[in-house]
Amino acid sequence: MKKLQTYRWALVWAALFWAGCNEFPSEPAFYEQHVPPEKVKTIKPLDLAPYRTEQQPEVPSVLELPQEPTEKLELSLEQCRAQALKNNLDIKVQLLSPLIAQESVNTERAKFEAAFFSNLSYDKTDQPPAADLAIQGSQIDSGYVDMGVRVPLQTGGTITFDLADSRTKGNFESSTFNPSYTEDFSLSISQPLLRNAGIRTNTYSIRIAGYDKAITDARTKLEVNRVIAAMDRVYWRLYAAFKQLEVRKQQYDLAQAQLDRAKRFVKAGQNAQVEIYRAEAGLAQSLESIIIAENNLRDRQRELKLALQQEHLEPTSPTVITPATEPNPMHYTFTAETLISQAIENRMEMLEQELQIAKSVSTIDYLRNQALPLVSLDYTYNINGLGPTHSAAYDLMTRNNFADHRLGLQLVIPLGNEAAESRLRQAFYNRRQALATKENRQTVIEVEVLNVLDQCEANWQRILASRQSALLEERLYQAEIRQFEIGLRTSTDVLQAQANFVNAQSTEINALTEYQIALVDLAYATGTLLGAAQVEWEPASSNLN
Repeated sequence: MKKLQTYRWALVWAALFWAGCNEFPSEPAFYEQHVPPEKVKTIKPLDLAPYRTEQQPEVPSVLELPQEPTEKLELSLEQCRAQALKNNLDIKVQLLSPLIAQESVNTERAKFEAAFFSNLSYDKTDQPPAADLAIQGSQIDSGYVDMGVRVPLQTGGTITFDLADSRTKGNFESSTFNPSYTEDFSLSISQPLLRNAGIRTNTYSIRIAGYDKAITDARTKLEVNRVIAAMDRVYWRLYAAFKQLEVRKQQYDLAQAQLDRAKRFVKAGQNAQVEIYRAEAGLAQSLESIIIAENNLRDRQRELKLALQQEHLEPTSPTVITPATEPNPMHYTFTAETLISQAIENRMEMLEQELQIAKSVSTIDYLRNQALPLVSLDYTYNINGLGPTHSAAYDLMTRNNFADHRLGLQLVIPLGNEAAESRLRQAFYNRRQALATKENRQTVIEVEVLNVLDQCEANWQRILASRQSALLEERLYQAEIRQFEIGLRTSTDVLQAQANFVNAQSTEINALTEYQIALVDLAYATGTLLGAAQVEWEPASSNLN
């Protein structure tokens, strides 16, 4: 029998030794997803050979315009905003943050929930006597059941209601009851007097979670505003790309008209053959401008589709989105002080910094309390019951003939208390840093608003100047045509005047677009939304399915 036990212990020690000396598996087998080293350490060259064609660049005999798109979709600015808010992945991610933050608040609030507790034990002992081993020892068979409710208080204390039931049976002869049953009911209160005392101290974590929730809401609003502003900018850039393409097509039509005019005058013998060559060269240059404008339009199309993130409107889809909203340029006389005050009031960055300062103040108050000595007052009131049966012990307990009182005071004073004082100093430094950050952000916002105001005024002046320039260039172009018709100008002069006229129109379009974008930037800088409609956001659905 002893040999068998020895073998068993040897096997146990061998198993423990093997488990402690077992090595980790190799690195590829250790991770669930293995990444080959060449995947992250090797940069391969782009192989262009499979895409090579035999086509060589050559001058086409007939100049052709690019094909018009077959699938078109007209969207207004409001529709684009709605689709972006609905489908944008950044917003979908951000809208989950308020739910997460709210659950943190709920978690902290739940720390004051009451808790039910229970203990169950059974003991059976057989102790040998100290005098003579031949005498029967002390044999005790006992069971213990304890249950109750523990209620945390917002003052930092705890109230505990406890009901204990025990049964004891042994071979002792001096006991009156064998077995004996005891029933005890106790009410205990434990309350700290300095450290961890007070409602404000014990609700500190709830306040911090609430501030974090408010910061999350502010960041969510900022993200929504950012997406709307970005959508507005993309929309107006797409509008400008369409208008630029129209202008370049107009330039092509004017160049074609000049070629027809030159052919007519050459056929009539009024001009030399070189005028046709000059007109054809201008027509080719205008076609190149159309190709560049169309490529820019495709880029703006993909940019808008990426912002919309709508099904069936992927960046690879052939559908062409056309803007339905036209700009309405109006001049505004802004007051810098009013807009700066509005920006400081509405910008979520300033609100976030205010909440950070509030967190710092609350943390300082909490850490001041944590630097105090630990003094706790404990009081327990216990009602005892005893009898040969459960019911007898319970009846005695309910009569409250035997009661205990216990009062205690616990005191713990750290010698030096350096850790608590260091944490308190750190909280003061964090508050000072938050105040400096707030001041810096306020200055940055002021400069940002002033810069956007200057940009708005500059773009408005650009609209006026470019519109005047376009009118004058158009008159000059018409004059050059009349001079060509009487033989005083060449096709080159006409085409140059035509190019200047078209470029002036293009500059006017750019100025108009940049003015609209500057207004968008002004609204974003003041924490508001451009337009008459407001936007309200809600957290994502809390449904876990």
